[in-house]
Amino acid sequence: PPSRGAMTGGKPKVTVAIVSFNSAEDLPGCLAAVAALDYRPLEVVLVDCASSDDSAAVAEASTPAGLPCRVIPLAANLGFAGGMNAALAASDAPLVLALNPDARPRPDFVTRLHERVAAHPELRVGAVTGRLVRPEDERGRRRLDACGMHLTTTWRHLDRGSSRFDRGQFGVAERVFGATGAATLYVREALDDVAIEGEFFDRKFHSYREDAELCFRLRERQWEVIYEPHAVAEHRRVNLPSRRRVMSARINRDSLKNRYLLRAYHQSWPNFFVTLVPTLWRDLLALGYVLGRERSSWPAYGWLWRHRRWILERRRYLRRRRTASLWEIEQWFCRRGLPL
Repeated sequence: PPSRGAMTGGKPKVTVAIVSFNSAEDLPGCLAAVAALDYRPLEVVLVDCASSDDSAAVAEASTPAGLPCRVIPLAANLGFAGGMNAALAASDAPLVLALNPDARPRPDFVTRLHERVAAHPELRVGAVTGRLVRPEDERGRRRLDACGMHLTTTWRHLDRGSSRFDRGQFGVAERVFGATGAATLYVREALDDVAIEGEFFDRKFHSYREDAELCFRLRERQWEVIYEPHAVAEHRRVNLPSRRRVMSARINRDSLKNRYLLRAYHQSWPNFFVTLVPTLWRDLLALGYVLGRERSSWPAYGWLWRHRRWILERRRYLRRRRTASLWEIEQWFCRRGLPL
């Protein structure tokens, strides 16, 4: 295989990996923003998950001039996880920027992220993410979208600052638990280290919480995730908890299933007892909501039961590979960030 240490002018190559599904409206703007990035060497790998809106054709027509670009159409919708795995399989770059079609990075976005990685040779950096903001509203105000990811005692993984008005908060580079797959630079060595049977993102998660699950694996193998506030990207973001009632039944069902799958993979027994009361309360609320208002998500519980033996085997495998201490993981349930 080609060397993953390939460099040009002393800088490692970056692959911008984009997964599209009915994203024809967003792709021209996204690819234009990628073309404006000032980092080189740079290439684009775009995987289309069997879109019905000619996304692949739109991507071909919008490929950035002067940048190597490959469009890979899939025969089925494998979700963000499966699509990103296909993009990573087609890349030999030592750095990979996962980018959603509805994201618009500023020209210095990748440069800033790369500089942050290079500034910390003392750390085992696996990923670095930037300051994601929502588009301006009618009054010219912006809300934050994500400034890294943090965990709660109810086993929610939340984007720091999400939906708050941008007033310059989260202005310091920090270590954070994790990062959203919407716009994060991953170190390929770290992805190779945590991959399972050649998969980087777990396809069982399909299209929700797969980025948080990857962050758990990175943390369990002692890879750091860093937040860089000066790397800014705009992210429109469609799937929000407040929009659950208008989201597709498939997305809502996956969201519920993946909530439990994430815990089954990664929750330790001490954490189970410490977080039992808040998580049990939230689980009961979720069950009541499904029974009363969202019957379409009921099959998620059946899926978990049918796959229980496979889930337990995956859990045992992950625990065998874990090199981090218990505290190195548990601390993130009570901390939103740590200094560099």
